[in-house]
Amino acid sequence: MSEGLKDLTVADFEAETRNGVVLVDFWAPWCGPCRMQTPILQRLAARVAGRAKIAKVNVDEEPELAMRYGVRSIPTLLLMKDGQVVQQLIGVQSEAKLAALIENA
Repeated sequence: MSEGLKDLTVADFEAETRNGVVLVDFWAPWCGPCRMQTPILQRLAARVAGRAKIAKVNVDEEPELAMRYGVRSIPTLLLMKDGQVVQQLIGVQSEAKLAALIENA
């Protein structure tokens, strides 16, 4: 697990995303853009601590979750509020853009 980021599995996904604001990064270790996104998410996790959670789903290890949420390319980020997807972003996103989305969720 990366610092400040929670790795989610099928077993804990619903419990972890049910309440509040959660940004979920669907990624894979072999994905170059995904590796670029991770340090951005680590900084963001520190910035929004206590107001939102930042989580990661490895699509190679959790293909069921990727299929459930229609993830076709990575990185895909889902902004969830109280268990519902409110925004989907594909590709590397800036910390400023993600922070603004979380603040407005």
